[in-house]
Amino acid sequence: MAIIQPFKAVRPVNDKTPFVASRSYEEYSKKELDCVLNYNPFSFLHIINPGYRFNKTVSGMERFKLVYNRYSEFLEDKILLKDNEESFYIYKIVKNDFNCCGIICGTSTEDYRNSVIKKHENTIERREKLFANYLNAVKFKAEPVLMIYPDTNEVASLVASEIKNIPECHFTTPDNVTHTLWKISEKRTLKNLQNEFAKVNSLYIADGHHRSSSSNLLSLRAKKENPGHTGREPYNFIMSYLIPESEIKIFEFNRMVSDLNGHTPEEFLVKLDKFYRIKNLGNQLYRPHKKHHFSMYLNGSFYSLYLRKKVYQHSDVLNKLDTQILYKTILEPILKIKDLRNDKRIQYGHGKRNVLKMKDEIDKGNFAVGFGLVPLNVEEIKAIADAGLVMPPKSTYIEPKLRSALVIYDLDSAKG
Repeated sequence: MAIIQPFKAVRPVNDKTPFVASRSYEEYSKKELDCVLNYNPFSFLHIINPGYRFNKTVSGMERFKLVYNRYSEFLEDKILLKDNEESFYIYKIVKNDFNCCGIICGTSTEDYRNSVIKKHENTIERREKLFANYLNAVKFKAEPVLMIYPDTNEVASLVASEIKNIPECHFTTPDNVTHTLWKISEKRTLKNLQNEFAKVNSLYIADGHHRSSSSNLLSLRAKKENPGHTGREPYNFIMSYLIPESEIKIFEFNRMVSDLNGHTPEEFLVKLDKFYRIKNLGNQLYRPHKKHHFSMYLNGSFYSLYLRKKVYQHSDVLNKLDTQILYKTILEPILKIKDLRNDKRIQYGHGKRNVLKMKDEIDKGNFAVGFGLVPLNVEEIKAIADAGLVMPPKSTYIEPKLRSALVIYDLDSAKG
């Protein structure tokens, strides 16, 4: 059973919500970041870039303390306000080719430890500890972890009923994405939603593995240091955005490699022939459309690569993944790329026009070869998580991408 918990969110005051909420920090180019910081004094980016005020780059604990100061100032200036009652928050995202509607809530770190909340990616211990230290210092979480659950008519009905009400906020951002938020505080509805999720066997992390693991680490530390621990303290929960698995959108990451490991293009093709049926498509732009089929751009030509079924063993759910197949048949044995996360010879790209970007980068001589894949699906993600396995890095690019600081989870119990 999955535990979900309402909480008293800190939220931007309504008339400033579109100005406060931001994209994830990593999504901004330096030029964009400078523009927002120069011309939008309400942006959440001022909180997480506290050195901007002093024209100074800050890091480590110095940065963490300044982030807390900026956050406190936003509260003192009533740019941010804390809700008076524990609530769930329904968040709907609508864009041209995609929409979803889910619930922002607290999910249990105990469920994370007991594998009710399941993961499909490895995390890096150094980053876990760093972010746990950050959370302990700044006392808030500003971006929910994206989790999926099996579609249920009961939850869908409860959500559909609530979104008939007037929302707390509704705005469209310059990237033409519409964001709408409703608050659910009525105790019977809160209980009904909790009861329905108690019937859900597993929640699956789609995006936010490091945020989840860091929240768990923080809760273990805080529990050890708190002799009056009850299990209801804010540190026991991960701020999460739960959506039905049918509403997630998964894109592929293409791979580009800077060299052929000393092989000529002709020698490289001969080595590929062991595992693949190869067809030269010339300058015909090609994207694969079936599992275990790949596209390749090499030396000015596109190729289709069809896996030879008799020479590759699908021994488990991991080895059935196209990202793992590409690694085990080409990247590791031929190109000698063993560390997919840290080897600087390989780079990754995503997006609708990424095939053209890949071609352009290779034509410029920045890379020697590129590979295109079919996106993974929800069932593959769940199968990996259920088996306790992890995918190769950059196996999925997942939407929705959530706004930061639309809803903030305050970790300071003393503030009520």
